[in-house]
Amino acid sequence: MSAQALERIPLDPPEPPSSGRSVRRVRFGRWGLRSVAILYLGLMVALPLAAIVSKGFGGGVASLRDAFSQPGARQALALTIEMAALVALINAVFGTVIAYVLTRYRFVGRRLVSTVVDVPFAIPTLVTGVMLVALYGPNSAVGGFLVRHGVHVIFARLGILVALLFVTLPLVVRTVQPVLLEMDRAEEEAARVLGAGRLATLRKVLLPHLRSGIVAGGLLAFARALGEFGAVVIVSGNILNRTLTAPVLIAQLITGFKPEEAAAIGAILFGLSFGLVLIVERLVGRRERESHA
Repeated sequence: MSAQALERIPLDPPEPPSSGRSVRRVRFGRWGLRSVAILYLGLMVALPLAAIVSKGFGGGVASLRDAFSQPGARQALALTIEMAALVALINAVFGTVIAYVLTRYRFVGRRLVSTVVDVPFAIPTLVTGVMLVALYGPNSAVGGFLVRHGVHVIFARLGILVALLFVTLPLVVRTVQPVLLEMDRAEEEAARVLGAGRLATLRKVLLPHLRSGIVAGGLLAFARALGEFGAVVIVSGNILNRTLTAPVLIAQLITGFKPEEAAAIGAILFGLSFGLVLIVERLVGRRERESHA
């Protein structure tokens, strides 16, 4: 090899990239992802919520007083809370039963039943209302039979209850089901070996573990029922002081060019739902800590 070639060969290997620069890149990547996530969440969720609160209570207590002075406003809010509470209680019971059946029994059609549970998630709520009218309307076979026996579903409170039960059922089932899957079945088997019946096993073994999941699912159903519009507007008939709910009233106020009053009632519903979601998050977090303890 010639002397010129030897001179062109570097005596020292190239220095590796600075470790400090690599650390800065990793930190920038982490903070960049966090910033993007927080920015998107702020634009899509936090900003609209802040807007409705500021719009609804921009005038202070006077805005709330004006909202409640609208015809049927108090009755609509009371009816909405009442229906949501009934829905939460009923679906807490039957949703837990369905979750137990899906996790503890093996039978033909089990996967089909599990799929049917999720159907309300996939169907638009307006379509849900149309389905219920087709089934329980006075001109249908089932609805006509019920009307002849004095039971009115469509354009009545019972129709609102049925629509909300349909929409919120998956929330309870899918909240309780993971808790049942995480439970050790040996506890149930030990209780039965010791002579405990099904009810005693349910009360002393299952319910202590399922309590937080049932409460969380019921609260989610309650919060979901507070804001349901599509199914309710079809089946309720929107009768003032009888079947008019708060979400439907908000839509009527918007179309009546009363955005401040609509925003005030919407902010009340948001406050209730947000408080319930916080409670659910606390219950779920406590359950996760207990499961990892």
